[in-house]
Amino acid sequence: MIPKAYEKHTIVGFAVIVHLLPLTLFYTGVNRRDWIALGILYLINTLALCGGMHRYFSHRGFKTSRAFQFVLALLGAIFFADVIGFSGRHRLHHKYSDTDEDVHSPKRGWWQCWFGHLLDDDGRPETEILKATPDLARYPELMWFHKWSAIPGIGLGALLYWIGGYTMLASAWALIILLTLHGPAALNYLGHQNRNRPFNLPDLSSNSILLAFVLFGEGWHNNHHYFPASARAGFRWYQFDGTYYMLKMLSWPGLIWDLREPPPEAKRAIPRGETCALP
Repeated sequence: MIPKAYEKHTIVGFAVIVHLLPLTLFYTGVNRRDWIALGILYLINTLALCGGMHRYFSHRGFKTSRAFQFVLALLGAIFFADVIGFSGRHRLHHKYSDTDEDVHSPKRGWWQCWFGHLLDDDGRPETEILKATPDLARYPELMWFHKWSAIPGIGLGALLYWIGGYTMLASAWALIILLTLHGPAALNYLGHQNRNRPFNLPDLSSNSILLAFVLFGEGWHNNHHYFPASARAGFRWYQFDGTYYMLKMLSWPGLIWDLREPPPEAKRAIPRGETCALP
């Protein structure tokens, strides 16, 4: 999620600063506007990363116009998410999930899974990333975000500082960037623990109710690995999937369309202890 053109020491420095900024709030305090800004950014972050970067760009779970595709890419970029880099690495993760080629599998240890792969650029050369994303790399505007995705993120920080001063920067901006860093990391680690697995897949993908609520449906990770192309990760009515609900609302005015659903057999109730094999 941090632009790969940055050197390792820059990535480390950025991560340290973002982690330290919220600690200063114990001295400065936080006001109501800061919390409102954080709440708004949380919803935008969910739409941009879970709905845009993941379910649209990485897996093509729905269709949209080129104009709204640009909006989704821009929203991701304000959180330092590189649309082509994110999608390329994620597609390769699905291709090699929990094998020796999966650079952020828990099998490699907590540190490599959570942070280490960011420092070695996910272990993926530029040629491999572009080879995995030919459908995205053909758009010049998406290639621009691939090269300069740090600019919108810095711009968001500057805007929040202008609106709400230091406390809004240290709270709303820093905390949402921390969510952007730690949310996917938690999913990489906790979502591959070979535990809650209604579908018997060759990888270790697991469902997590906690992550499903915190990350608006992304925690239904075993479901997702069963049918990645679905715009819906919570296959059953009782599986909360806030990202899918947001996408459904965007389909009403026609901003997006053709939301892909999981196959019928994936929605059936599965008795406890039973698994459903990949079709």
